[in-house]
Amino acid sequence: MLDVCLLGTSGMMPLPGRWLSALMTRYNGKSLLIDCGEGTQIAIREKGWSVHSIDIICITHYHGDHISGLPGLLLSMGNSERIEPVYMIGPKGLKKVVDSLRVIAPELPFELNFIELTEPEQEIEICGYTLRAFQVNHNITCYGYSIIIKRTGRFFPEKAKEHNIPIEYWNRLQKGEIIKDAGRVYTPDMVLGPERKGIKLTYCTDTRPTKSIINNAMGADLLICEGMYGEADMDEKAKAYKHMTFREAATIAYKAGVRELWLTHYSPSLTRPEDFIDEARRIFPNTKAGRDKKTVTLEFDKNE
Repeated sequence: MLDVCLLGTSGMMPLPGRWLSALMTRYNGKSLLIDCGEGTQIAIREKGWSVHSIDIICITHYHGDHISGLPGLLLSMGNSERIEPVYMIGPKGLKKVVDSLRVIAPELPFELNFIELTEPEQEIEICGYTLRAFQVNHNITCYGYSIIIKRTGRFFPEKAKEHNIPIEYWNRLQKGEIIKDAGRVYTPDMVLGPERKGIKLTYCTDTRPTKSIINNAMGADLLICEGMYGEADMDEKAKAYKHMTFREAATIAYKAGVRELWLTHYSPSLTRPEDFIDEARRIFPNTKAGRDKKTVTLEFDKNE
């Protein structure tokens, strides 16, 4: 199962009770953070989660409201006695941007391993997560991310017995390992059925509607998508500044066939996003107004 917490929902500037953009997930002891706006480490502490366990930090783009909290977060991670490497993923230029921010956090007890995105779409297997990064349409290079937890096929002990596979190898084969023993080779497909549906979360912000979002969010259990403007007269402003309205985000959710939509990255002028949610729900009924520290646990389908 995948724990998901929307740490901050504000765009441009923080407000009382609303931190800047950040999302955190936990899976199998590994934590992942997307974006790190000002106040992110405080939101993590308010949630009761740990900065020590963050193994992966993904950045959507290099605007301050999405990365300005990074120096403080890295310092807090170092002060929590973390020594394991941290992976950082983001658009081209990531190392240069992070090194510039680290002028005030020059010494850390752990390594930063940089993965710079150079393709319109890129898949990365890391720490048990499958990440699919995809370019969106903002006024600088910006990526959305799908987080996928894969699920192996069902284990069939009768298949293992049919192939005379020693019982001590069954668990290792279920985990995808290929085993060689006494001239024989045992492979996972000898004991497993076809791969089952896993868990999928798609996150995107600071963009106009694009086909890349629809394609990459297709069938997601949860889409967390920017809805900077909820008011009816904000369409032109959304186009001018390369952002989205509630209605546009709901239309993407409908076309992608997701199970649930959370809106986020609200304009500072949008102090009560729930007042404008009904129009989005007319397009996609399972639309919810995201709020700081809104949390869900996504689980595998028990019928699969």
